[in-house]
Amino acid sequence: MEDRRTPPFLASIPKPASSPEGVRFDGVVNPSFHGFGASGLKKRGQSGRSWIQIDSSGNSQVITLDKIALLRRCGLPSRDFRLLDPVFVYPSTILGRENAIVVSLEQVRCIIMADEVLLMRSSDGSSTHYESELCQRLRRMKDQNDDLPFEFKALELALELVSASLDSQVTELEVEIYPVLEELASSISTTNLEHVRRLKSHLLALTHRVQKVHDEIEQLMDDDGDMAEMYLTEKKERMEAYLSTDRYLNNIQSGNWVSQSAPVSPTCSSTGQPEKGSSNMSFSKHESSRGSSTRGRHVEELEMLLEAYFVGIDNTLSKLLSLKEYIDDTEDFINIKLDNVRNQLIQFELLLAAATFVVTLFAVVTGVFGMNFEDSVFDTASNFNWVLIISSISCAVIYSCFLLYFKHKKLLPT
Repeated sequence: MEDRRTPPFLASIPKPASSPEGVRFDGVVNPSFHGFGASGLKKRGQSGRSWIQIDSSGNSQVITLDKIALLRRCGLPSRDFRLLDPVFVYPSTILGRENAIVVSLEQVRCIIMADEVLLMRSSDGSSTHYESELCQRLRRMKDQNDDLPFEFKALELALELVSASLDSQVTELEVEIYPVLEELASSISTTNLEHVRRLKSHLLALTHRVQKVHDEIEQLMDDDGDMAEMYLTEKKERMEAYLSTDRYLNNIQSGNWVSQSAPVSPTCSSTGQPEKGSSNMSFSKHESSRGSSTRGRHVEELEMLLEAYFVGIDNTLSKLLSLKEYIDDTEDFINIKLDNVRNQLIQFELLLAAATFVVTLFAVVTGVFGMNFEDSVFDTASNFNWVLIISSISCAVIYSCFLLYFKHKKLLPT
């Protein structure tokens, strides 16, 4: 056994005081030195997460999978898992992939495959509701002759729960917002205005969520290629049939041609068995060449399913838009009332200014006669009464002229 001794030039170097006991200076790292070495490194993305697995028979169980295991199991790119992560806030999305359908609709976040559903567990109970409802439907439909594929049943339930949830939220908002708007229209106050402002903010947020679901379904219906990608059961059956046929042909080649010292097929290994990667690649090429001709002919079933829930979401969106229009009409009505009150205040201020001007003229006359000077007018006591009468009549005439001028200019109502 080779003796690993420290070289002489390293032995003369003093050991630092801060150096731990697990480090050696001969190039070998002691695993006990945490923070260095492969055993001390924590791999990112390896933490497990709880998922609810629901198979096609209606059986469910809770499993724990990390990201790498989930990637291998579903065959999805890593970026799709960000849509399912509750830490990130993404709008509603439905993605059709080669082996799965990624559904992120409100609180329903799951991965639908040809024979199972992986549902992300949530803390608000929406995942439990989806799990129980899907299991009941699958068990109930087991005895019935239902031609709808498994992935469409799971997708239909997700759309149904989301549509029902959004519609119930809109109904609750309608029940709450109409009385508040009626009260605001009759009595404008700070409390009512603040209440309407909060309800309008909630309305705008809910409209954005419903609009995103509406646009996602509409975009999916407009693309036959995306809908064709969601036929997972059909693709799985075609792949199994293709692999069985390919395996049969390879067996024939290995039984007949190889025994006659013929060259081995490139799709076969040295033992005569077909290679899995080559078969999958050949199937993918076969599907890509075949899909362009059959893509538009087999999506009617999914299109009808999406269209049914698209109508419901569109109806919900119409309710929200009607609510928004009603709020806008109420705001316009309130602005009209406020403008009317403002105009009345302006008219009152105009009349008050004219009256102030007339009274000022009368005060000028009073100030003139209140000065200490001698005049024949003061010799007779009745002259003062005539001054008062003439001044009052003059002020009344001037004020009447102001009123006639304001009405002529339509500054006052007739």
